[in-house]
Amino acid sequence: MKSYSIEEINSHLKGTLIGITTQIITGPEQLENALQHHISFIGSKKYLPLWQQSKACAAIVGNDINIEPGENRAFIKVQNADIAMAEILDLFAPPSPHFSQPIHPTANIDTTATIGNNTKIGAGCFIGKDVKIGSNCIIYPNVSIFDDVVIGDGTTIWSGTVIRERCIVGKYCIIHPNVTIGADGFGFRPSPDGKGLLKIPHIGNVIIGNAVEIGASTCIDRGKFSATVVGDGCKIDNLVQIGHNSKMGRCCIMAGSSGLAGSVTLGDGVIIGGGACISDHVTLGNGVMVGGQSGVINNFEAGKKVLGYPAIDSRDALKQWVILRKLVKESK
Repeated sequence: MKSYSIEEINSHLKGTLIGITTQIITGPEQLENALQHHISFIGSKKYLPLWQQSKACAAIVGNDINIEPGENRAFIKVQNADIAMAEILDLFAPPSPHFSQPIHPTANIDTTATIGNNTKIGAGCFIGKDVKIGSNCIIYPNVSIFDDVVIGDGTTIWSGTVIRERCIVGKYCIIHPNVTIGADGFGFRPSPDGKGLLKIPHIGNVIIGNAVEIGASTCIDRGKFSATVVGDGCKIDNLVQIGHNSKMGRCCIMAGSSGLAGSVTLGDGVIIGGGACISDHVTLGNGVMVGGQSGVINNFEAGKKVLGYPAIDSRDALKQWVILRKLVKESK
């Protein structure tokens, strides 16, 4: 078990130590659940009352927190409490699952595949024809990587993931369990005889940029003609659907259960809230923010904040909600 003194943690964070505690700290915990050997986190003044009831011996706090920590308790003041807590979580993080050998003997690796230096491949993996995997990658058990896929250096792929043929994954990506990259796009047309549906082939691929993180059970479909693209630095939550030929700019965020239909275009830094859906062929400019559970059916220019179903400018949506509440009250 990892443990540190408050002085060692402060040295790591380079913050300002307020008060002192002799308690050895064995991990971080939220205020209401913390015990005497825990360090906690106060990101806002509204959580200050919880500090008085908490058993934590220490807390990371922002510069706007001005109370004293109390007897045998300490604060570490930092410029950004959220970033400091991320550093603390990393400091106490347990080790990753152990590989007894770099490439497990049960991994099925085609003789034409190229594997970079220091890459680890777990039990039951399938690596297809002409696959290229960079150096220092970690591929956990039961991952399937099909023909002609390219994976960049330093990428981690967790169990159950399937990467279909000809897809490209950049450097330093994290792909969580059961992700599917490059499945067929959802395309059907009425058959000529009028008795069923004709499947439209999707012969493109998926291109994932560098430093992308993809949450568990997310699906990213291949393009119909060319590529579905996820830009550098994008962060995608669990259970997200990205349709064929969509293109995401740099550093976009998609929260859980949100989705892009086919041929959606996102600029850089777009944020999509949980459960929101973007209709096909919609374009959202740089920095657009879409509220949770919204349904976007129109284009929006850079910097807009949109809410509702169908989504409109957030200020207009809030005004409409106020008017609706008044009408309900008046009707009673």
